[in-house]
Amino acid sequence: MPTTTLFYGVPSGCSFGSIVALEWLGEPYRLSRIEMPEIVTSDAYRRINPIGETPTLIDAQGNFLSESQAIMNHIGARGIAGKLGFAQDTRDFDRLNQMLGYLNTSFFSAFAPLWYALEHGVQGAELEALTRYGAAEVRNVHAELEAMLGDRPWLLGEHRTVADAYFIGIARWTKYHAVLNREDYPNLQRLYNQLEANPAVRFAHAVERQAPAQSQGGFQGHVTLGEVLAQL
Repeated sequence: MPTTTLFYGVPSGCSFGSIVALEWLGEPYRLSRIEMPEIVTSDAYRRINPIGETPTLIDAQGNFLSESQAIMNHIGARGIAGKLGFAQDTRDFDRLNQMLGYLNTSFFSAFAPLWYALEHGVQGAELEALTRYGAAEVRNVHAELEAMLGDRPWLLGEHRTVADAYFIGIARWTKYHAVLNREDYPNLQRLYNQLEANPAVRFAHAVERQAPAQSQGGFQGHVTLGEVLAQL
């Protein structure tokens, strides 16, 4: 593998945040588009990730890494000079890992009942129950994260980190699940608006839409799943 390759899921996978983080890192990387659920569950993709999920990253040495939190920590470790991440055995690293853990569990999982209802065509009483439960969970995690953010410009403080990249990939899911008004959470709305205006986030949106995308990082183009498999 000549460069890092990230397999990202569409439509609207949480792997969006990994694209943003790679853009911020600035090192050379390629992308491989994986349609969900068709391709991500295929035997071909399971050669990359046996669990059949995105994102998955193959580094320049050919090592495989899956799970968003692990990928974000990997990118953060490569981006310490730019304060995307921090050295282990420091208070800042612990704070970052704690925030990534919250985003990867509580914030992500809050949307699970809503996604299940949407993707499985649930109707009637089951739909009502899942929607009521999911809406309560999503509002709860927004309130918690609102309090954690406070008046800081970024989730960890004065500098953006990989946690902010991961946040925007999940926070945008409210466009599918209209269960809250983000303006009721002014700190999160401010962070959301700031990220949506960021060139790396605009680039990731364009990539997902297959629209002309202008990278300000190290993007070196797309590669197909078949091309990657041929190199393994």
